[in-house]
Amino acid sequence: MNISFMWHMHQPDYRDGSGVMQMPWVFLHAIKDYYDMPWMLARHEGLKATFNITPPLIEQLKLYYEEPQKNDRFLNLWMQDLVLLNETDRNWMIKLCKSTPFETMVLALPSYAALHKKEHYNDNELFDMQVLFILSWCGIYLRSSNDLISRLIKKERHYNNEDKRALLHELSKFVSTIFDYYTKLYQDGRISISTTPLNHPILPLLMDMENAVKANHSTKIPKQHTSLEDDAVLQVTRAQALFLETFGFEAEGFWPAEGAVDEKSVALLKECGIKWIATDEAILFKSLGHADRSTLYSPYNYNELCIGFRDHGLSDHIGFTYRYWEANKAADHFISSLSSINKNSPDGTVFIILDGENAWEFFHNNAFDFFDALYTKINNTPWCKTLHMDDVAKLPTKPLNKLAPGSWIHGEFNTWVGHSEKTRGWELIYLTKRDFNHHKTTLDSETKDKITNHFLAAECSDWFWWYGDDHFTEFGTEFDMLFRSHLISIYDLMHIAPPSDLFETIIGDRSSQKFWLRPQSHISPTTNGLHDSFFEWIGCGVVDESKLFSTMDRVRGPVSKILYGQDETSVYFAFNADISQIHECDTIGIIIEPIEFNESVELHAFKSANYEEHFGNIKVEIAAKNMLEIRIDKSSIKTDQIQIRFELTKGGVIIQTLPGFGELEIDLATDYSENWFV
Repeated sequence: MNISFMWHMHQPDYRDGSGVMQMPWVFLHAIKDYYDMPWMLARHEGLKATFNITPPLIEQLKLYYEEPQKNDRFLNLWMQDLVLLNETDRNWMIKLCKSTPFETMVLALPSYAALHKKEHYNDNELFDMQVLFILSWCGIYLRSSNDLISRLIKKERHYNNEDKRALLHELSKFVSTIFDYYTKLYQDGRISISTTPLNHPILPLLMDMENAVKANHSTKIPKQHTSLEDDAVLQVTRAQALFLETFGFEAEGFWPAEGAVDEKSVALLKECGIKWIATDEAILFKSLGHADRSTLYSPYNYNELCIGFRDHGLSDHIGFTYRYWEANKAADHFISSLSSINKNSPDGTVFIILDGENAWEFFHNNAFDFFDALYTKINNTPWCKTLHMDDVAKLPTKPLNKLAPGSWIHGEFNTWVGHSEKTRGWELIYLTKRDFNHHKTTLDSETKDKITNHFLAAECSDWFWWYGDDHFTEFGTEFDMLFRSHLISIYDLMHIAPPSDLFETIIGDRSSQKFWLRPQSHISPTTNGLHDSFFEWIGCGVVDESKLFSTMDRVRGPVSKILYGQDETSVYFAFNADISQIHECDTIGIIIEPIEFNESVELHAFKSANYEEHFGNIKVEIAAKNMLEIRIDKSSIKTDQIQIRFELTKGGVIIQTLPGFGELEIDLATDYSENWFV
């Protein structure tokens, strides 16, 4: 069996009209992931993979080579005397320094953990937290090989200006070596390198917005849409030119942004000399008209272009599920899954394609333990062979006569168009394009080039990802502002007053209250698996899974809503779900931290009776008749703060992790007195 890993490395263009990056995620992932990911592969003899590196990432990464504080708003503030920061900048600095995942990154630095929990900071505390924030993002390679990083981590507190200057200089020097390292691994035959259209646009939507309706007939698209095909061509050709300039050779393959394809955009890629692309299994099944998985494990030839189709489930196991598992258990599960595929599709090729940067901060040790276990087991499995995509393009292929439009998310485009906010973004692009076309004859070539750059940046898929109610980020307003700033800059360059609409925020309220209501009072429901009474759950907390990151999950699973709460003796959970799907599940895993409680309970026994079990000192009662209910006895839990999550399994595969945002934190000592009234 061939295994073809593709790691997609991408960040949106954070530069505003002045060219300064407004958020530091390119830098942070550079010191944590962009070197570590190929390095972790290269440590294992003979393994191969493909790394897809997008143009916005390439352009911005180069801005950190020298004096990075001039090109990055965060680092500019980071280097300033804290006394000089105004309240807005200081609060934004604190917000960023507290954005690091606590369990997997902050806790590894005890001083950072202590500061992270504070609400107010004096200058010395904030200074230390600034340094610790950067250190927490340093990857395993830097921590294990760089003396300065090791020394500063051991220092723990009382950092000074010289520490800051030395740290930034060292990290800037390190970032400048990243692309050279990729080039060396390419020359050694260990990796292939591909890219994506310039600003990570959804090419099928640029070329023909009707593709959204073809992929999903219920999708609402802008009424006055127009083809942006000329921009689509520039997005491809400029990406190719930047790739050649950076790596010294031409890219043979593309990962179309978000795996988004249609026949016309793929024809454009072929016309531009691309030899292979990759997309999602949903596109293959829609193209073939059936979902026979035995057809998945082969490269295909569509119009003389090689296409690999990702195994959605296995790829998303790495991206979303294995973070909760012990490293060897996760690696064994992956190999076992490959073995099952190999029995049904011997000599097949499995495509594992996913984000190469954003998942690892939710793994312990930046996923080093997981990848070390996984790569070791692959090397020790004689029937497994890894190939990069340039190798795959030379394999025999199956013919594909039709290519359905769609993306890696459900084989459609609703993540980027359909919701009123997403539609509003497109409408503003079309409005600006019409005004530009009306006035462009009066503009000189240099101005038109600058305007074109802003149009291409505004067409980035990332802006539309955060519009609508399907994804949540604390930095939604910043993304909204960046998107509109490109269109405002176009009007400024034309010396025309921008329409007032461009100064109005598009993004709505993104508070967690939309999907998460905290408990308001004690509850004491009966755990019998029945809808006894609505009133016994009054005052409970609610997590609405149907509204929570819905497009990110590999499979939504049967549970649509979690009800939870507590009284003096117990913590209670109820799961709104299709109960027939619950009864088809094998087990529900219950993981409670920080205590040692990680157990799976069989679900088949609950169809007609309650089930009570002791796990160590903890008593758990479960019932699943008309609904799934769980009661956990509090008497043996010797801590006030717990984090809990649940895993539903079917056929040995986790089909849903609850809650969808990771862990549900519960204060067992809460008395809810702040909610009382008389």
